[in-house]
Amino acid sequence: MPGRNGIAAVEEVMCRTEEFMDDIDRKILKLLQGNARISLKMIAESTFLSSPAVSARIEKMEKEKVITGYHAQVDPMKLGYHIIAFINLNVLPEDKPIFYDYARQIPNVLECCCVTGEYSMLLKVAFQSTMELDTFIGQLQKFGKTNTQIVFSTHVGPRGIAVEE
Repeated sequence: MPGRNGIAAVEEVMCRTEEFMDDIDRKILKLLQGNARISLKMIAESTFLSSPAVSARIEKMEKEKVITGYHAQVDPMKLGYHIIAFINLNVLPEDKPIFYDYARQIPNVLECCCVTGEYSMLLKVAFQSTMELDTFIGQLQKFGKTNTQIVFSTHVGPRGIAVEE
């Protein structure tokens, strides 16, 4: 069963990650997700470690790809992006590499996920106007059928993953 080998590999990576992460690492992750600009000194005080020890733990989690980056959350509305939408798109398997290259080049594409269900892709996009969104959807349709939902409001915004201590 070729699928089982892939699952076994994922399980092995998960076990290795869990083995090297302890409660202090999880606390550090929780603090960083709450504020990526938190100082090493503040993390050290919260974890009862020295700043160099905290730094070493963070470097190890970066090396292991547990921490994949640091980002500033920006309010799209303050920058004039009043239209946030989710677009479902059905892309044929053989067209996916071309589509991924295309999606990476469009700065309005905030996220692009390959998903299950009737559609194969789910895109989160931000535009300044519905006319711009309409033009983009027209361009997407060369890849396949689309279905679009425009966001009226967001009551639970982007947040970090739950880290159990």
